[in-house]
Amino acid sequence: MDSLPWPQGKKLVHLDLKGAPPRVEYLHQLIECFSILGADGLLVEYEDMFPYEGDLKLLQASAQPVYSPGEVLSLQRFAAAKGMEVIPLVQTFGHMEFVLKHKSLAELREMPHCVGTLNPHKEESLRLVMEMLRQVVALHPGLNTLHIGADEVYMLGEGETSKQWLASQGHTVEQLFLSHVTKVAKAIKEAWPHLNIVMWDDMMREMSQEMLTASGLVGLVQPMLWDYTPNLDVEKTVSLLEKYHTAGMSELWAASSFKGSTSVVTNVPRTQRHVENHLQWLKVAASISSGIKLKGIAITGWQRYDHLSVLCELIPVALPSLAACLQTLIHGQLSTEAEGQVTKLLGVSSVEAEAMGSVSSAVPSFPGRKLAESVLELNILLDTEDIRFFENSMFVRGWLSHHHREKKTVNPLMGVQIHNQASMYLTTLQEKAEAVREEMVLLYPEATAQEWLEEHVQPVMAPLKRILDDVAVCVKDMVS
Repeated sequence: MDSLPWPQGKKLVHLDLKGAPPRVEYLHQLIECFSILGADGLLVEYEDMFPYEGDLKLLQASAQPVYSPGEVLSLQRFAAAKGMEVIPLVQTFGHMEFVLKHKSLAELREMPHCVGTLNPHKEESLRLVMEMLRQVVALHPGLNTLHIGADEVYMLGEGETSKQWLASQGHTVEQLFLSHVTKVAKAIKEAWPHLNIVMWDDMMREMSQEMLTASGLVGLVQPMLWDYTPNLDVEKTVSLLEKYHTAGMSELWAASSFKGSTSVVTNVPRTQRHVENHLQWLKVAASISSGIKLKGIAITGWQRYDHLSVLCELIPVALPSLAACLQTLIHGQLSTEAEGQVTKLLGVSSVEAEAMGSVSSAVPSFPGRKLAESVLELNILLDTEDIRFFENSMFVRGWLSHHHREKKTVNPLMGVQIHNQASMYLTTLQEKAEAVREEMVLLYPEATAQEWLEEHVQPVMAPLKRILDDVAVCVKDMVS
């Protein structure tokens, strides 16, 4: 039986700006595209792209200019004109890598080698978090909802102060987590009583209903359950939602994914995987009790797994996936009608990016289409075994082995053939990589293009360059 459409609440698109932050002009184009595709809100995770001031200025990105206050405001105005609510996400416990990586703030880490988790015992920790929030709220006039993160608080309880605290009878890591989050939530409510507070739910999943009820969080926060897998356990997820509801947390959110959740090194998303994730969420929404108020769903598009990991799929190659996911929520399935909407709105022949076809002037084109096509063309080359594994080919292993290179003894005829083949591969890669770079810098900072190319292209080009250098040395030794 087909699922019903997403029943109620917002359909937020997650903008993860801690990697590949779009240029402002492109950001506006994307917001308009999201609106056309059916989204009515944005979950914006600024991280180091927010224009923090004063003592927090050190949090600003150094690789590229951060968004200016005027640009942050223009983003909101542009979104509002499209009927879209903007919800900022500011991490306040875990995943604070962009804050705690700085040596001047290292004393606020739970563990010296864990740059993501804040020490919940220090008063300065709460002051830091509240100053970050104050600056973000101040630059979001008319703000209604704030997301405080609090997912994946790794190593909590491992710090020396935490161990002393846990040594007291009845103290647990769960209570330590709840204590800090409750302090943050109460401080927010005291400063901005009208704000709705959303937080990730994963650290509370194993807690009992009784513990949650007694935590002090009831009435303060709205948990957002996240699961990005295509085989999401519907029964288990419904049970979790019901537990939160019974504990007194009746206003709840869901979080799915359109990119950035397959693997840390995925370059092009597979739309079907993400559609299946949304189909599972539709089953969850259709199965919960009437007392649960679903506030909406955040369709996440992670750009990094954390602040210090590599870049995930870029937005342009993931727009077909996002469009398919949104249409799945709107129609209750990726029906022929829903798929037709995607291909019509984006001007593609398939919802799968790798099969979307070339652009035609006769059909609409989505923002970033040329970059998406360039990335896909380059990706095909990078995945070609003859190129990626040329160093392990019969000719290189047979006539340009490590022994040959050490002794500088090579059959000149075979060396020239190897050189010519490697040179051809390298030239082709360089041409395609330059085409990607030219398109990418139009939409993203130079630093993003450099990072993306170093991440995806250099590991394939480097062995080819070594082969060219080694052949040149060996052949010269043999024929001179």
